[in-house]
Amino acid sequence: MLTPIEAQFLARAIALSRSGMENNEGGPFGSVVVLNNKIIGEGNNKVTSLNDPTAHAEVVAIRNACNHMGSYQLTDCDIYTSCEPCPMCLGAIYWARPRRVIYANTRNEAAAIAFDDAFIYDEINATLADRKIPFLHVPDAAALAVFEQWVKREGKKEY
Repeated sequence: MLTPIEAQFLARAIALSRSGMENNEGGPFGSVVVLNNKIIGEGNNKVTSLNDPTAHAEVVAIRNACNHMGSYQLTDCDIYTSCEPCPMCLGAIYWARPRRVIYANTRNEAAAIAFDDAFIYDEINATLADRKIPFLHVPDAAALAVFEQWVKREGKKEY
């Protein structure tokens, strides 16, 4: 059960999902990032309005929050989202390292309205040979040399 303030944050994520949909910015998804009971980033799905397949609500909100914080980490933050995150957003969330994620609709409920991520989850677990989009590994000494430089680089910011 959510506290009253937590319920307000989830309600804001849901309101963003509605406004983005009604403004034809993208699908019906919204998200906010909260630190110390204050919204520091928010977003709604803007895939179709920006012609950007990565402009999901959670990614937009994470970008806004990280910009606000001046950091690529969302330590001690909570992400509220109108729907269980898709595989891409899940990856972005783990890279941002928030404290927790609170969501309303499930991925099964999203699938019921034609936002089905099961295909992507299946592809993640498929062998390279069985993926629907071919992945061709082309080893390259120059590419490997860049990685070797990274390992030896002093003063790098690890994440």
